[in-house]
Amino acid sequence: MATKCVAVIEGDDAAPEAVRPTVDLLRSMGLDLELTRVPTGVEAQQRLGSGFPEESRRAVDASDAVLFGATSGASAEALFYLRWGKRTFANVRPVRWSSGFASPLARPEGIDMAIVRENLEDLYMGLEGDLGDLAPLNLVAPLLRRPLAELGPGRFAIKVITEEGTERVARFACELALARQQRGRPGKVTCGTKHNMLFRSDGLFRQIVTDVVAGYPSLQFESFIVDDLARRLVADPQSFDVVVLPNLYGDILSDETAGLVGGLGLAPSGCYGEGFAYFESVHGSAPDIAGKHIINPTATILSAAMMLEYLGFAEEAARLEAAVRRIYEAGEPLTPDQGGTATTEEFCEAVRANMQAEAGG
Repeated sequence: MATKCVAVIEGDDAAPEAVRPTVDLLRSMGLDLELTRVPTGVEAQQRLGSGFPEESRRAVDASDAVLFGATSGASAEALFYLRWGKRTFANVRPVRWSSGFASPLARPEGIDMAIVRENLEDLYMGLEGDLGDLAPLNLVAPLLRRPLAELGPGRFAIKVITEEGTERVARFACELALARQQRGRPGKVTCGTKHNMLFRSDGLFRQIVTDVVAGYPSLQFESFIVDDLARRLVADPQSFDVVVLPNLYGDILSDETAGLVGGLGLAPSGCYGEGFAYFESVHGSAPDIAGKHIINPTATILSAAMMLEYLGFAEEAARLEAAVRRIYEAGEPLTPDQGGTATTEEFCEAVRANMQAEAGG
């Protein structure tokens, strides 16, 4: 296998405190992996005159994958490029409980699902404006039976669902369900939409997903109105496998399901496009604890494990994830958000030592 090149974008606030020891952890694994730090954000602005300078863009383009921390805005241009510039259309957020995770549920055992969020369309295309801008179109709100221009001052946002974008993410979800089925999962795809109100847009998403899953005879399929799905995810999370959603619902419900197993500090993600992917924790940049070195690196480490699998290091990815889960099973050392007192670096060192001990044993 040729050397794989990873561009590392540390992100803002406390995020670098999780990324740096994770990178050290990856380097300690002795893989044929080149990890290169790419300047972005405040540092890049001060040193190079841009929050995402051209040299950083070239480094991203030359990489096989990107490990991204989290942004509070300073590194946002880099994140926008990773998503819309590189067309990473599928955001995968695994949600799997392990013994030791501080779940709020009485019985979280058996939770093991993946949220697949369409990552480029829906209400996240930046199509917003003043209602007055729509007056020349003479659009009538059917339920109100009045032209939009008569509603008075206000704002609008446009929801976009395309056939191509929906089919692409639906097929991705099905392929993921097949891969998970080979590892013992049930092979089920669940779709959530508000098709009872948004007949044409969400209705299209639902219909296309239904049609795509029909081409995978080994997979089960179910579809729910998204508010009912939100309830079911809390009431019976163990019944779900792969859940495919439009962008907005996927953003919201992936955070909800992360809360079921113990919080965003445990929530990894990967964003996949055609021939490119980036990986990031989803907990944000945690400015309130920046400099304290107590940010939980679990989400970053598990995101790195997803990255290793994507790059072809499947066995090593499994070893890394297993070491993290053994730490939680042992109950120490854990960071404060999980009830412990460990620093970020102490947790990462424990993961490294656990992998080495397991290999030696």
